[in-house]
Amino acid sequence: MTAWSGLADDSPREACGVFGVYAPGQPVAHLTYLGLYALQHRGQESAGMGVSDGDLITVVKDMGLVSNVFDDRTLAPLTGHLAIGHTRYSTTGSSTWRNAQPVFRSVDDCQFALGHNGNLVNTEKLAAELGMLPGVVTSDSDLVAELVEAELRLIGGERGDDRDLEVALSRVLPRLEGAFSFVLMDAGHVIGVRDPNGLRPLCLGRLDHGWVLASESPALDIVGAGFEREVEPGEMLVIDATGVRTIRPFPPERINPTLCLFEFVYFARPDSRLYGQSVHHARVRQGEALAAQAPVEADMVMGVPESGVPAAEGYARASGIPFGQGLVKNRYIGRTFIAPSQEMRALGVRMKFNPLRDNIEGRRIVVVDDSVVRGTTQHQLVGMLREAGAREVHLRLTSPPVRWPCFYGMDFGDTNELLAANRGVEEIREYLGVDTLAYIDLDRLLDSTGADRTAFCDACFTGRYPVEVPVDLGKGVLEGDGVRAIERDSSVAAATLLDEASLLPADAVRRGD
Repeated sequence: MTAWSGLADDSPREACGVFGVYAPGQPVAHLTYLGLYALQHRGQESAGMGVSDGDLITVVKDMGLVSNVFDDRTLAPLTGHLAIGHTRYSTTGSSTWRNAQPVFRSVDDCQFALGHNGNLVNTEKLAAELGMLPGVVTSDSDLVAELVEAELRLIGGERGDDRDLEVALSRVLPRLEGAFSFVLMDAGHVIGVRDPNGLRPLCLGRLDHGWVLASESPALDIVGAGFEREVEPGEMLVIDATGVRTIRPFPPERINPTLCLFEFVYFARPDSRLYGQSVHHARVRQGEALAAQAPVEADMVMGVPESGVPAAEGYARASGIPFGQGLVKNRYIGRTFIAPSQEMRALGVRMKFNPLRDNIEGRRIVVVDDSVVRGTTQHQLVGMLREAGAREVHLRLTSPPVRWPCFYGMDFGDTNELLAANRGVEEIREYLGVDTLAYIDLDRLLDSTGADRTAFCDACFTGRYPVEVPVDLGKGVLEGDGVRAIERDSSVAAATLLDEASLLPADAVRRGD
């Protein structure tokens, strides 16, 4: 967890952003810095990069934002022709320097570094197979490095050529379960890997004389790389002096594209493209869909910066209600503020947002936001809008109720922390203090993406997990008020609300009705 999350900001959090570049003759460390800067929204806890000059890999990493970890002094000696980078938010492993990435290993004459976005669900099983004692491996990323290192030691006596890393990785990858987008490097190769479900994004870009891998396409734009394509689920790309090669280490039956649907709702930058679709336009369509699903009479539509703004524009356009600004966001607070007292923690949202009273006072306001997870942020936001004189507050959300935890790299918390796991829509409306509340229907959300509706993971909304979650991992996380632990349904680990009938439909609920 970051310090800010303990304050008041309960927004969902991604696991990491990854970046890789192969570009002889170009300043790869500076390119990696720029790429990580574009991916800063995916992780604000630590940042790092590894750079190779063809003989040695140099890794620099530290806690903090990209701009805190790197400057001209740290970048100047990082010369080479290939590099990988990583920016982290922890979901597995503690928030310490040891778990900052890239992870580095050296096996005989082979050095490699690894960056990971996602979360494995079979970490304990893999660690046991390696004979490792509990607590020795501090993160699933560290475990993958251990597995690759073990394979390299075996390969050392068999092959000993410059493709050892890709061979070792091809042996390790089929054993991994869960979500993972990897970037790896040895002295002469950059490798990108996406899990068979494609739960976490990864794309490929082309420079004039090189190649780039990145979690999201804006990181390609910032370094001047043209977008080539998304890395396919289950694909391993190897980039070296010969170009780009594809290896498919997973059996065909494991390939099942299910990108995290929350990428379209919140995580991805609006200028990203996923499944060939504009994330910004998808969010505008979500607002339009909400206007059709849950209309209300109001004087102004406003979005909660940043992810709620495109949807608010869509809601305003479809409803005919004027769009306006209701909140000013402090863009400089970051996520590093440490609150010394409960009184200071209560000021967390006020540090991040300030209402525009002249736009709000005496008016009926439609507030469009991406989601409600724990509800603390929206509860305080509504209070601020009421204090600023809002006559009515109508909350519209571009995601369905988040009722289930994520085991694939999103930090939602367990079911005891998820507001919708234990309360119905009317109870949530009362807790947040809004006049009406509406969540977008799942079908409308899927339609808004413009992509194949079956190609998404929607487990946080439905409890349908595309990769089976071990009982031990789900125990205590899925158990909560009104919720029972994982049920098995062939290859899908599902959880079921015991009292779904008590939950109201996801349309507008008016105060006092």
